[in-house]
Amino acid sequence: MADDASGERLRARITRQGEDALGKLAQDLLENPLVTGAISRAFEAREKAVSAQETAMSALNLPSAADLERLTRRLRSVSQRLEGIEDGVDRLDSRFEEVSRTARPPDDRLAAIEAQVSKLAAEVANLAGALDAAPAPVPREQERLEVDEPAEKRPARKRTSTKARAKKS
Repeated sequence: MADDASGERLRARITRQGEDALGKLAQDLLENPLVTGAISRAFEAREKAVSAQETAMSALNLPSAADLERLTRRLRSVSQRLEGIEDGVDRLDSRFEEVSRTARPPDDRLAAIEAQVSKLAAEVANLAGALDAAPAPVPREQERLEVDEPAEKRPARKRTSTKARAKKS
């Protein structure tokens, strides 16, 4: 048991010392201008290689990985829209089936409408026969009503100011 405890302490100490050593090594490498310059040149070379690859693939009329990714996203978007349209069409189809089950056939509806029109025409004919078709005579007083002349045909009146009217009073 004592061996296990001392073994654990030894392992923890070695682990801590290894981590410290790796951290110090990494810090020294990052502070070294030669290593930093080499890393930055390696990244620049990578970017140039990617650019050259894209140019070559474009010249050969081959799609790049970015083109394929863009196309994949676009296809997913179109697929989702199409699924939405299909769902809408399915809902419309079920609604039309429901309406067609509950609605009467068009011939029956047309016959019912024609029967109602015939009934209404008969009622209108009965009412017309019951009423006197000749209009009531106009009373004599209404025939001879005088109507004012339109404003354009009347003689123009002089307008007087309120001061002039006050003097007349």
